[in-house]
Amino acid sequence: MASVLVGLVELEPRPAGLGDVVEDAPDLEGNARLKARAVCAAAQDAAVSDDTGLEVDALGGEPGVWSARYAGPHASYRENLDKVLSELERRDAILPEQRRARFRTVVMVAWPDGRELKAEGVVEGTIARAPRGELGFGYDPIFVPDEGGGRTFSEMGDEKHAISHRGRALRALSQALAEHPDPGELS
Repeated sequence: MASVLVGLVELEPRPAGLGDVVEDAPDLEGNARLKARAVCAAAQDAAVSDDTGLEVDALGGEPGVWSARYAGPHASYRENLDKVLSELERRDAILPEQRRARFRTVVMVAWPDGRELKAEGVVEGTIARAPRGELGFGYDPIFVPDEGGGRTFSEMGDEKHAISHRGRALRALSQALAEHPDPGELS
């Protein structure tokens, strides 16, 4: 999906010496900022980063910022997915309208002079009762986007990219960069 930024920015790999960035912000925007700022400082150049979360209404917005670690700090994709399903069952959230959810991605650009640019992408949907499909990763087997014809992201394959939250966030970022190619124009 970074291809939507081609022509607007020159993308380079993350600096080799930069280790993992601790993602301890209380929200997706904060984690995207932490990562962008860390890469920016290490590269001494503008940096792009993102953070993504699954927000389930019946779970009060969880797993949200904890999506990658919902079942614990070293949990597998399957363990995280299973926890979402078991928490919904525990709350008797059985009907589709009780299982409303969304994927949200926040993309952040940080410049060395302190300026930032943020963009978001959201896909609304529901949580399936059981995993379906073999493609994708993470929560894809249980997330049924409203625009997916009843299929989970894992059942969609490459079609997912046209409606994905990351794709939407990167397209919004691309548009914002095209409108403000000089970071000095940003406030």
